[in-house]
Amino acid sequence: MLKPTKKSKIIKEYKRHPKDTGSSEVQIAIFTKQIEELAKHFKKHPKDNHSRRGLLKMVTKRKRLLDYLKENDEKKYNKVIKKLGLKK
Repeated sequence: MLKPTKKSKIIKEYKRHPKDTGSSEVQIAIFTKQIEELAKHFKKHPKDNHSRRGLLKMVTKRKRLLDYLKENDEKKYNKVIKKLGLKK
């Protein structure tokens, strides 16, 4: 779970307009940071299968959002992928 301060920084960085909190880019960035935090958690707790299920759900949701963004605006998709350091 991300702290509100980290989450607001991510939203500031990826928002489309001043009141944007739920665009595809913002959601993808938030999921990416949460996935990174969970990956660190699993290095300490490899048998935590309950949290692993949540991680897999997040990865799937992020994938769907990335597919949606790629279909509708490939320029923004490429920008987000590059900024987050994700593989295509």
